[in-house]
Amino acid sequence: MKTTYRLEQALIKLYNAYHNNRLNPEDCTACAVGNILDNHDSWKHLSNQHGSLVLNYVGRVHQNLGRKFNGYTPQELLKIEKTFLEACGFKTPLCHYNNKPLNSKSKDTLFKGLSAVIDTLCQLDQIDNVMDFSKLFKQEDGEPVYHLQTFLS
Repeated sequence: MKTTYRLEQALIKLYNAYHNNRLNPEDCTACAVGNILDNHDSWKHLSNQHGSLVLNYVGRVHQNLGRKFNGYTPQELLKIEKTFLEACGFKTPLCHYNNKPLNSKSKDTLFKGLSAVIDTLCQLDQIDNVMDFSKLFKQEDGEPVYHLQTFLS
C-alpha cells in the first residue's frame, strides 16, 4: 500500500509512543498531535479550547498562510486531536466538569484512541485505513478472496 510521507512519519511516531508508554491524552506534548509534532506543545495555541475544531486568530493566520506542521495544517491537527480525545472517552472540548475516562492511560483506552487517529490520518490522505483487516475475511463462494503469504521456512 502506498502512503504519504507525512502519514508514514505520523504512524512511526504514534507506534513508538504507544509502545514506549509516551502516549497520554492529558498531556499536550504526549497526546496524538503532541507526538506527531515531536513532543512540542506549540500546537495548543491554534485553538482556545482543547478538543475543539474552531481555530482561534493564531490558528486562522497559520491556516490562511498555508502553514503546515510536520505536513499537517492547523485544521487537520485539531481534527486529529479531537478524534483522539473522543475515542479515548473524553467529552470535547475539554472542561473540568466534562466526562472523561476512568483510566485515560490504560492500554485499551489508548489503543481505541490510536486506532481512531490512524483512521482519521488515512482519511486525510485519502487512502484505505492501514489497520483495516476486513479484506482478509472476505469470501466468494465460501472461499477467501485474498490469501496471506507466509515467509516461514
